[in-house]
Amino acid sequence: MTPLLEAEHLGRELAGDPPVPLVVDASLTIGPGTFATIVGPSGCGKSSLLYLLGLLDRPTAGALRLSGSEVSDLDGDTRARIRLRYFGFIFQFHFLLPEFSARENVMLPIRRLGALSLSEARDRADQLLGAMGLADKVTKTPDRLSGGERQRVAIARALANDPALVLGDEPTGNLDSGNSARVVEILQMLAHEQKRAVICVTHDPRIAAASDLRIEMLDGRVTGQTRPQPSL
Repeated sequence: MTPLLEAEHLGRELAGDPPVPLVVDASLTIGPGTFATIVGPSGCGKSSLLYLLGLLDRPTAGALRLSGSEVSDLDGDTRARIRLRYFGFIFQFHFLLPEFSARENVMLPIRRLGALSLSEARDRADQLLGAMGLADKVTKTPDRLSGGERQRVAIARALANDPALVLGDEPTGNLDSGNSARVVEILQMLAHEQKRAVICVTHDPRIAAASDLRIEMLDGRVTGQTRPQPSL
């Protein structure tokens, strides 16, 4: 079966004298239904690798394939369209627009893709927020939501266009232990029940232990790939 996402000798360096390596010779394969975490010390290149995998940054070496098709050398507009359709992103900070309701925040990527009518986009947003336990919060603006609720709105927004891949950069970094555990359960559900590929950068041992594949990094390199036994 063709892997959903495949990196082959992927690298990223910043121009300079000498150049500054961020990611060096990274190779990995992610299939649908996989919950993967990228772990390692601060500054080792975890987020840099994630941004390459999510087409948020462009590699300076190697190849990146999405469902068997090379995507690393595409022009910026094409990469943006692929991100909008196939990727959902969750960050440490929710990045919700403060003047918009939870529903309106989730509708933004749906409307940008343009595949649904306004009423269909509204229904889709409400369905996703309901799945996140926020059916009674759809009209609330972010300032009227708790930190955990805001992050769940951000997860709903990441799922707005039914992405095949969900990428997270420290998605529990600003949450307490209870809300962190809830986010971990959601990430597992997205992979194991909905068969998406989920890839998260994390320092949270709870997320790493719950993942199917732990990608270990040091000094910009992938130093190991292990399959921990889930503890949840």
